[in-house]
Amino acid sequence: MIIDVHAHWGPWFFTMDVAGATLATMDRYGIDRAIVSSTEAVIYDAPAGNRALATALNAQANGENGERGGDPDNGRGDSPDGGRGGGRGRLYGYVTINPRRLQEAVRDLAEYLPTGRFVGVKIHTDYTGSPATSPQLRDALELVASAGCPALVHTWGRSVLDLAQVCLDTPGLRVIAGHMGADGFRYAIEAARACDRLYLEPCWSHAPAGRIAEVAANVDARQLLFGTDATLIDPSSAFGSVAAANLTGETAERIAWRNAAELFGLETA
Repeated sequence: MIIDVHAHWGPWFFTMDVAGATLATMDRYGIDRAIVSSTEAVIYDAPAGNRALATALNAQANGENGERGGDPDNGRGDSPDGGRGGGRGRLYGYVTINPRRLQEAVRDLAEYLPTGRFVGVKIHTDYTGSPATSPQLRDALELVASAGCPALVHTWGRSVLDLAQVCLDTPGLRVIAGHMGADGFRYAIEAARACDRLYLEPCWSHAPAGRIAEVAANVDARQLLFGTDATLIDPSSAFGSVAAANLTGETAERIAWRNAAELFGLETA
């Protein structure tokens, strides 16, 4: 079982859509479940992107291939009923929110979380101009905590330390440090050790030797997750990085799927 907690649905605005259709990519790498955010929601218009993703996930739940807007693979020819157990239940959604437009966020959380097809929140701090030190992000994460779901937040460098502090200051908040700080992965180790409600996922376009092994050796295995950044980055990057760490036993299982299943309340049978 493999659960990808950092994936995307929909086309990118630049020529980096390397992984191809979502379900086809999942089949290629043996990914059983993926939690996806709408690229439109992340980079341009959160409500419109969330709405489009909701249509796609609804089509998946109903076993439909549908038109381009309703196809979980964004109309690229892969039936949601094909592959590893079909498309039903393989994709879950993040409600993407813009911390600078919290009224929209409140409406979208109220509309999509109760469906059960959306299981968390995605926030990209750079695209929204809402760094981890900003009052806007703090307010957004307080909203997430009150909704009772985890949030995936973009981190880079030292910002993961700031995110850990926000998590410590916000009762009940569970937050995933996207990219686990990228080149700041040693800060991510410090952050995760400071806050047991902060989780780390490893996707990054670079793969420094020993990065995953060092994190796994210094962070509680219960705080480690697997993410690929598909379709922006081919999953082979994350798979190779994790494989090179030679993880075994409970640690390998927890990273591959168990922690994600517990964090998001996903069925794995």
